Amino acid sequence: MPRKTKADGRAPRRAGRLTALIAILVCGAAAGGLVAYRAVSDEATERPVTTDEAGRLALSRLNLYQASPVSVVLTADEGGGVSIRVEGIVDYRNHRGVGRYRTTGASGPMDHGLIVWDTGGLGLAPEPAGTGPTGAPTAGTGTSTGTGSDAPAWQLAEHIPRQGWSPRTYTADPLDAGLNLLVQLGADRPDNPLLLAQSGARWLGRDRIDGRDHDRIAGPRAQGAAPDGARSPLTYWVDGDGGLRRVTMRMPGLGTPTTVDLTGRQADAKLPEAPRLTG
Repeated sequence: MPRKTKADGRAPRRAGRLTALIAILVCGAAAGGLVAYRAVSDEATERPVTTDEAGRLALSRLNLYQASPVSVVLTADEGGGVSIRVEGIVDYRNHRGVGRYRTTGASGPMDHGLIVWDTGGLGLAPEPAGTGPTGAPTAGTGTSTGTGSDAPAWQLAEHIPRQGWSPRTYTADPLDAGLNLLVQLGADRPDNPLLLAQSGARWLGRDRIDGRDHDRIAGPRAQGAAPDGARSPLTYWVDGDGGLRRVTMRMPGLGTPTTVDLTGRQADAKLPEAPRLTG
């Protein structure tokens, strides 16, 4: 289950530093993808980004913003054999997301429910039992499998009153860091490609995801975020048009990075107003 804020206040302080780091690191790009990929590049070593690569990286946040609302999948390794998967929608015009989360441990499923988040924090709620795809009550749905309903999470969230959500601010846990990063990836203007290149963005390779080539790029390094010469903790996958596909975030002490998949526009999705808990 997503962890709660620690009573001694240490997590909020760590979360504050992490939020500031994310705000700086997300100055250049985004991407996504949990889909299996294969390397297609003949180049064996990393190098500084070219002018073209920096330009596409600079456009990627604007492209994501213009594609809103966008389907997303996030996976986070919480340590101790526990992982969390979030499938949902993000609207980058108001920096809000809604989805389902599933927590899995070494012995199998642990917890599930609905999740909403924005730049200030997140909220959790149980999935409504017996809710059909149109939001109308139905008989015998979701109770035996524990998956709630086949209805999109944004539709289910419309039927949960504000008091039905359990809100909290972000902590430094991998899930929280990933959600905080994810909701800030889109922007209403492109970044400066020259600054991206000067800040240490590096080309790492080229991968093929869902039949399309993507450049894998280590992001710009924020001052103090990584030792001199070290890579940014963020890696982006950007296609030839500046489209965003994957972003991964390396977390201290964890071998598996938090991964975000951005799978395309969902024009019919509408984020409900009620779960706006932190803004």
